[in-house]
Amino acid sequence: MPIYEYGCRKCGHEFEELVFSDAAPNCPECGSNDVEKRMSCCCHARGGGAGYGGGYEAAPSGGGGCSGCSGGHCASCGH
Repeated sequence: MPIYEYGCRKCGHEFEELVFSDAAPNCPECGSNDVEKRMSCCCHARGGGAGYGGGYEAAPSGGGGCSGCSGGHCASCGH
């Protein structure tokens, strides 16, 4: 099941949600169900991992978005 990023149209809160169905989640901040799915930025690990000369970097733009990312860490890269 994919993790999607959402933005609340009522309060502006941005959040991630593990999606089990097609129904949009409620905003965890205000409870509104008026949310929109956002485009996520994928990232990939560079060799060595964090602390060993590696880390995470954003994937080149023009890609398929998070649904095509197999890393599962798209929102944790901060991009």
